[in-house]
Amino acid sequence: MKNLQLLVWLTQLGLSVAVPLAGCVWLSTWLRDTFSLGDWVLWVGVAFGAVCALEGFLSSLRVLDRISTEKKDDPPDVFFNDHA
Repeated sequence: MKNLQLLVWLTQLGLSVAVPLAGCVWLSTWLRDTFSLGDWVLWVGVAFGAVCALEGFLSSLRVLDRISTEKKDDPPDVFFNDHA
């Protein structure tokens, strides 16, 4: 179960990096074409998208680290002769 949870977080890591960067580039391209702005809008979008992607990457790494180091408080195993 833990491996499946880590696989889900790995997928989330990829989305947390790719979506902000692609979204900001798409939005800045749309703004440039729609309002006839210069290429500077595209560079601002790339920079902002890179910062957001880096923040998403670091946030996902923090969660993955917390998941991998958390210790479960499972009750001790009860054997046949240990019952009351």
